[in-house]
Amino acid sequence: MKVRRKIKDSFSYAIAGIVYALKTQRNMRVHFTIALAVLFFSSFFNLSNFELLALFFAIVLVILSEMINTAIEATVDILTEKYHSKARIAKDVAAGAVLTAVLNSIIIGLVIFLNKINQFFPNIKLIAGQSTLHLIFIFIAAFFLIGAIILALFS
Repeated sequence: MKVRRKIKDSFSYAIAGIVYALKTQRNMRVHFTIALAVLFFSSFFNLSNFELLALFFAIVLVILSEMINTAIEATVDILTEKYHSKARIAKDVAAGAVLTAVLNSIIIGLVIFLNKINQFFPNIKLIAGQSTLHLIFIFIAAFFLIGAIILALFS
């Protein structure tokens, strides 16, 4: 028979999960600190509703992926105490999801904030007339793509 929970209890369990993740996961605390800094920093710019929404979704995606990663790690740890290649795959893929969310949020932040900074310095052009925003995006994408290829080839 299915036990029916009160909505209040469901919220309590959810909040307990967030508190657990903040207390026990260093990366979760790092993500929260950076999120607060980004939100504080964003208050100094005239961000559009769309830009604020994009920042919010980027932040939530990182926090959400870190919490899912924590849940997967805990579940795997319950299922096996010995090393198992499938357990490692589950943990590595979950960590990769967090990394993907973080990279996504970095790109969103760069696009939003560098665009605002470029408004103050519109005449700055770099290589071949490219804007700083365009070049930074290219360099970051190339850096992570090359890093992923090197890791895939040599690990």
